[in-house]
Amino acid sequence: MIDPSNVTHSILERFNAAFEQHRPDDLDDLIDESCVLENTSPAPDGARFEGRNACLSFWKGIASNGGLAFSLEEIWAGDDRGTIRWSLQWGKGEADRVRGVTIMRVRDGKIVEGLGYVKA
Repeated sequence: MIDPSNVTHSILERFNAAFEQHRPDDLDDLIDESCVLENTSPAPDGARFEGRNACLSFWKGIASNGGLAFSLEEIWAGDDRGTIRWSLQWGKGEADRVRGVTIMRVRDGKIVEGLGYVKA
């Protein structure tokens, strides 16, 4: 029997790698038609994207930006839910970075929800 936590963890690893390696096309097979995404900004609630095309377009825009450097802190998965803790650097200074977390939900091997939060 396949452990759902292992499936979720694997999907989150692949998702994160697309950002670290600037490989936006690696996201194509990971996003469900019913996906919902809540971005980290604008405050206080973040922009909401609904549907595969909207989520994929947004995430591909970030993954393809060579000026952004994501670093993985931790991936945790339990059943159909998981978290990715990350840091994002966009310049050389200490003020040019932020730490955050994306809370994810996976169904049938696809991401159906991504909720982003940052330390402000």
